[in-house]
Amino acid sequence: MKYPIQLSPESRQHLWLTACVWLLFLAPFFFMTYGQINQFTSQRDDIEVVVFSWERSLPFWSWTIIPYWSIDLFYGISLFICTNRREQWLHSCRLVTASLIACIGFLLLPLKFSFSRPATEGLFGWLFTQLELFDLPYNQAPSLHIILLWLLWLRYSTHVQGYWRGLLHVWSILIALSVFTTWQHHFIDVITGFAVGVIISYLLPISHHWQWQPSQDRHARKLFGCYVMGSLFFTLMAYGLGEIFWILLWPAISLLMIALGYAGLGSSVFQKQSDGRMSLSARWLLAPYQLGAWLSYLWFRRQNSPYDQITEGIILGYLPRQSTIKLTNITCVFDLTAEWHRKPDNQKKHYICQPQIDLLPLTPEALQSAVSTLDKLHQKGSVFIHCTLGLSRSAMVVAAWLLKQHPEYNIARAINILRKARPRVIFRQEHWDALARWESIYRYRRT
Repeated sequence: MKYPIQLSPESRQHLWLTACVWLLFLAPFFFMTYGQINQFTSQRDDIEVVVFSWERSLPFWSWTIIPYWSIDLFYGISLFICTNRREQWLHSCRLVTASLIACIGFLLLPLKFSFSRPATEGLFGWLFTQLELFDLPYNQAPSLHIILLWLLWLRYSTHVQGYWRGLLHVWSILIALSVFTTWQHHFIDVITGFAVGVIISYLLPISHHWQWQPSQDRHARKLFGCYVMGSLFFTLMAYGLGEIFWILLWPAISLLMIALGYAGLGSSVFQKQSDGRMSLSARWLLAPYQLGAWLSYLWFRRQNSPYDQITEGIILGYLPRQSTIKLTNITCVFDLTAEWHRKPDNQKKHYICQPQIDLLPLTPEALQSAVSTLDKLHQKGSVFIHCTLGLSRSAMVVAAWLLKQHPEYNIARAINILRKARPRVIFRQEHWDALARWESIYRYRRT
């Protein structure tokens, strides 16, 4: 295993001691909550079965009880591979939350596994017997096995590399398949378990921090209302149509998080880092929104050129294609988008990202940080600066950079230079006001 942070023996011993304490709590907590709810559910008379006809053709492979059981070992060791207190604390909180949400699901939606498992002998049969001592077939949706598998895979994949990483992926797939081939869960349990796992890891991020700064922008409040209405629409559709249409809760949750982004969470809803990578949980959860944003991007980019040179060494454009990034005169890429995971095309260029939520002007502090970054990149060579369409966020940064470079310019002149080079740049009154606020605080300061 490869750890990204080298710990001192004292630090490692402290983390391992804390891991032992957590394990002493989590083990009985799991068996008490899961076991008691299972016993309670087995005595209810409102238990239903949700199974698709194709599931009856799934094979029973007795040997897959081994990967099925192995998640217990993964569970315990995961507490000891954490490399700092924050990671260990949040990972433990994720495991507690997983058990609590799963148990609530078992109480609200009592389901039973409906297949009769074949008799099994030998080692595999003994393992099945041990499983049946505490795992009655009543705690089904969401599958706690799948929730935990997702959370554990996220932790291990952060710390292992090379051969071990490949082995992790293969064994994790076997664990996921084993819930079917040991006849422990139906498909509805697995898909709901995966959804709950993604939500937990998204709401309790380890490598990211939530930020709350209520927006005073009227346009932000309007966008908040629009996305809330969209979320409510999909929720009502899911509730009204039922059955397979419950999948519409996915875009409902996705739009709700975007609404909260415009309410005050800002770009933190996308969990994108300065290296351009979004968390995998955010990419899954916000995929419906990203699909809509991508279709919008494809439509509007037809009306704009891929890029335009604003001044010597500053190139402003929309989300770059491979052909754009391969331009020999581009040394650096400055990404202002929050909603897109970094493209592999950017790997060969000096790249930095300062995520900003779409359609809103930057705050004076964020604008000053972006101007400083652009100035440093410009000293290295030509910079390709972009947002999704290269019309608002990135254009505002370039306007402020021009003001900083040319004391004789006023805001109107800087914007006119941009509009002459890239005619469709968007500067609402809120952008003008934000530039004015930035100018009054930062423009004439020495950096």
